[in-house]
Amino acid sequence: MRILLHICCANCAIYPVKVLREQEQNHQLAGFFSNYNIHPYQEFSKRLETTREYAEKVKLPVTFDEEYRLEEFLAAVAQNPENRCEHCYRSRLSATAKEAHRQGFEGFTTTLLYSRYQKHQEIVAFGQQLAEEYGLTFHDEDFRCGWNEGIRISKQMGLYRQQYCGCIYSEKDRYAPKNPAG
Repeated sequence: MRILLHICCANCAIYPVKVLREQEQNHQLAGFFSNYNIHPYQEFSKRLETTREYAEKVKLPVTFDEEYRLEEFLAAVAQNPENRCEHCYRSRLSATAKEAHRQGFEGFTTTLLYSRYQKHQEIVAFGQQLAEEYGLTFHDEDFRCGWNEGIRISKQMGLYRQQYCGCIYSEKDRYAPKNPAG
């Protein structure tokens, strides 16, 4: 099957790319970098360039959406930041399904299925919904079992490793001091 893999960052792509290439079906794989909400812009740029570096090293063709639409993301989630992840999943998977359809792929999947920190079932449900809408197959695979292997390989490759999911809210969750009770 020809599969378009949504790539949130190079590090999260390592294990899914390895697995998809090793499977019996020997999928024809290409990547799609689409992460318009990464904050700040310098972080977006680092992830973009690291994905380019990784793709070149492993000879993975990747289409890059280099548009940085922070304001669009903030406008969509500012009133209800607790649901920001759902918006993030939906916007990036929608862009991937649309791109897969446009490029004539048979299916799509996402590196979000690699992260221990993402809401796996929400991602799968929305991916399946989009697959039906676009006449594609959503390749639902739980890549989380390769978490440690992906980290090890990314360190061996010397790739830039980010310290938070990506949006301004996840950056705050990672770095802002927690408000002590009382």
